[in-house]
Amino acid sequence: MEDEALEFASRAHDGQMRKYSDEAYIEHPKRVAGIVKTVPHTSEMICAAYLHDVVEDTAIEIEEIREQFGDKVAALVAELTDEYMKQNYPHLNRKARKQKEVERQAGMSREAKTIKLADVIDNTMDIVKNDTGFARKYLKEMEALTQVLSDGDNTLYARASKEVAEGKRRLNIK
Repeated sequence: MEDEALEFASRAHDGQMRKYSDEAYIEHPKRVAGIVKTVPHTSEMICAAYLHDVVEDTAIEIEEIREQFGDKVAALVAELTDEYMKQNYPHLNRKARKQKEVERQAGMSREAKTIKLADVIDNTMDIVKNDTGFARKYLKEMEALTQVLSDGDNTLYARASKEVAEGKRRLNIK
């Protein structure tokens, strides 16, 4: 099922590039899944790691994920899909939307929090390296988010916290 999830995500993200590099977008979900594989995980978690941005960034709906990969994978992907991206908070500015997402993500399952920690790790390294201007705002947001992910995998929590702190140190952010 993991290979099928990778193939599905590859097709869904076909032609998309990372914002801060010339890299094909699918490389990000592949790295997220690779990070999740370094800690205790399930096959459903790996599938969700590959698929974590599909509903948010493509025309794919969560029901298609459910039909292809089952309820557990779909539930994880749904937890990992930022609600503000689905226009649930059109009246709020970025800071307020991000705060709503922190509040929502505090209630995610341990499995989803573990995947999100892997996502934070990969995104933080990429953004700090490739867009220091945006990184100044992003790192503060990720500091707040990482705190509510503390009951995800302990190893990834420590690693995400370290990446965010190191990014802030490198960019001299208080």
